[in-house]
Amino acid sequence: MTRLPDSLWWDTLGETPTPTPPLDGDLDVDVAIVGAGFTGLWTAYYLATARPDLRVAVLEKELAGFGASGRNGGWSSALLPSSLDTLARDADRAGALDFHAAMRASVDEIIRVTTAEGIDAGIAKGGTLVLARSAAQEIRARAEVEDARRWGRGPDELAWLDADQARSRLAATDVRGATYTPDCAAIHPGRLVRGLARIVQERGVALYEQTPVTRIAPHLAETPGGTVTADVVVRATEGYTPTIAGLKRVVAPIHSLIVATEPLPASLWEEIGLRHRETFSDQRHLVVYGQRTADDRLVFGGRGAPYHLGSKVAPEHDSHPKVHAALRREIVAMLPQLTGVRFTHAWGGALGVARDWHASVGLDQSTGLAWAGGYVGDGVTTTNLAGRTLRDLILGQDTELTGLPWVGHRSRRWEPEPLRWLGVNAGLQALTAADGEERLTGRPSIVARAMAPLLGGH
Repeated sequence: MTRLPDSLWWDTLGETPTPTPPLDGDLDVDVAIVGAGFTGLWTAYYLATARPDLRVAVLEKELAGFGASGRNGGWSSALLPSSLDTLARDADRAGALDFHAAMRASVDEIIRVTTAEGIDAGIAKGGTLVLARSAAQEIRARAEVEDARRWGRGPDELAWLDADQARSRLAATDVRGATYTPDCAAIHPGRLVRGLARIVQERGVALYEQTPVTRIAPHLAETPGGTVTADVVVRATEGYTPTIAGLKRVVAPIHSLIVATEPLPASLWEEIGLRHRETFSDQRHLVVYGQRTADDRLVFGGRGAPYHLGSKVAPEHDSHPKVHAALRREIVAMLPQLTGVRFTHAWGGALGVARDWHASVGLDQSTGLAWAGGYVGDGVTTTNLAGRTLRDLILGQDTELTGLPWVGHRSRRWEPEPLRWLGVNAGLQALTAADGEERLTGRPSIVARAMAPLLGGH
């Protein structure tokens, strides 16, 4: 029997997923896509839409959406893991701004496709509210707004809200103000990814679930059931990339964990806010994120789970009682209105982090190997942009998308073990320490400032 991820999104799909048959024999196609998450399925969708005659196959070790695509916090945002300054160093100011504009447009593109294809993903474009809940957090938030103005981004893209304005949207504790951007939609990621899987099959794409890929090489992907040969092989495996031979150091799989409440009554939501289903966070260093779901639950997640030696990704890593308990404490401390509310779900999953915290997409014409990933948890929207970009690269089209500064970017590999284990976990501990330092001193963290160069300019 196929194991399903233990998450709210899979429990509320509205369907019982039945896996497609695994690959049984050799296969020859035009495009082979390894991984049936958002990256792989968006790529398949746009290829099948543009060229219905193409033979496209998607190979998935488990079920479509089994990984981060079906387990994330449900933010379809315009966020990128790299800052505009970092992107400008890779290209120029115009290229960085083009990339940001493409991300903003991608949020609306996801909404367009779900509407056109009849995918009920519970989407609400309420924007994102990032609270400042201490003096140090307020300094960072105001600096972020100033930086946006330096880049020519006005209040319609990123606005500063004073304490009263922020609390009117989310009645949290210790609010000093907040930044607000309209460029985010809350979604049900499980329904989106499973809906995409259904649509691509209807368009003629072959989906082989329960088909692990053990090796990727020029023009081929090896599986236990047979070898797939293709003009182009797309690696769309994100946090699971290290499970493929020879790719252990490409990205580091970092686990993010999430909790969810029971559906909350309207009277309680009147006290909390989020009337437009704004996604929310605050300015702490160790990332947290939340949303109000279409069925009126509160979902809250964050980092903090340890990295596992050898970039291991295993089912037992999807749960961490200590971190899940901390998340429940944190959200009740932020929103005391939740005191006594029942939490019904706790889950997690691996996301992919490149060594320089820089997402990338590309195609090596000499080998036929294509890739996309390194989203650092900002992948729900970025995968859509990646899918359209891979479509253009595979079809040999020179477009605005293929000129964006992440195309062809090559991140250096992570250090060998045990250096990787020591470095990643030390970084996670340092971010936790930085938040503690700020609570004690009320000033921006010295530890965080020292860590900044190690985070790729993020």
